[in-house]
Amino acid sequence: MNRKDTLYLTADLDGIHEAAKLLRAGELVAFPTETVYGLGGDARNDDAVAQIYAAKGRPSFNPLIAHVASPEAARRHVHWNDAAERLAQAFWPGPLTLVMPLKPDHGISSLVTAGLDTLAVRMPAHPAAQQLLRSFDGPVAAPSANPSGRISPTTAQHVREGLNGRIAAILDDGICNVGLESTILGLAGDPTLLRPGGLAREEIEAALDQELHVHQQGEALSAPGQLLSHYAPDSAVRLNVSTPQGDEILLGFGDMDCDLNLSVAGDVNEAAAHLFSALHLLDKTGRPIAVAPIPMHGLGAAINDRLSRAAAPRDQ
Repeated sequence: MNRKDTLYLTADLDGIHEAAKLLRAGELVAFPTETVYGLGGDARNDDAVAQIYAAKGRPSFNPLIAHVASPEAARRHVHWNDAAERLAQAFWPGPLTLVMPLKPDHGISSLVTAGLDTLAVRMPAHPAAQQLLRSFDGPVAAPSANPSGRISPTTAQHVREGLNGRIAAILDDGICNVGLESTILGLAGDPTLLRPGGLAREEIEAALDQELHVHQQGEALSAPGQLLSHYAPDSAVRLNVSTPQGDEILLGFGDMDCDLNLSVAGDVNEAAAHLFSALHLLDKTGRPIAVAPIPMHGLGAAINDRLSRAAAPRDQ
């Protein structure tokens, strides 16, 4: 898609109605969720979904998440089960995506599922996202609103820097407060953690009263965000660093000397909210990025997942 410029919309009633109108016309609209900004298109429209892949430069074997306004909306497309009901009651709306078998009459574009017989669905908590989904009245396929493999956007300006001129509009409603993509849980069989994210594994296990299976690197792609090299800045990234080397710029955690700190208090939730914004900022320096160790408890597991993908070799 070649545009002179992308329309910039404020997330008020008029802006949301205009965004919904564009989605109904098969156009792409970036919109805020509590996790990151998503790049939305009608999940039932093959052409719209194809535009998402084209705008992002995203591999077509990497499936998308369908965003819905309610559990009832999700049940129109997937086979719901008791585990899904328990999790939706506990965590929806919120940063949890559920992957479930498609119904025969699901109506979802096969490009959304990348040919799989399952669909990833989520009910976002952000008020603007909720209003947009209700106004549009349908499922919206929405990966993060950035060029594929790059740092995810947590502000409208991040979206503009990556996709201006390639999408119809950006719906701006400030900074995303979670700052990490949703946790993805597979429910086609035994509950399986497919991607750590904005909801901690421990909370899901407590709600289900069972331990989760965990997707292993090298297994077939079954959900978004599983590519080895992903969320990557232009600059090289080195992890678990206490002392930077050469020209490296240090991204810290906890009480330490560093160039920029994710959380001086050592709070992993605060660090998660700041992660992508910090990577965007440091990437603009042009210097290699060194990252201090981050603990693995709570959202620390998701932070380390994103950092390991950001630091992975780019030829993967």
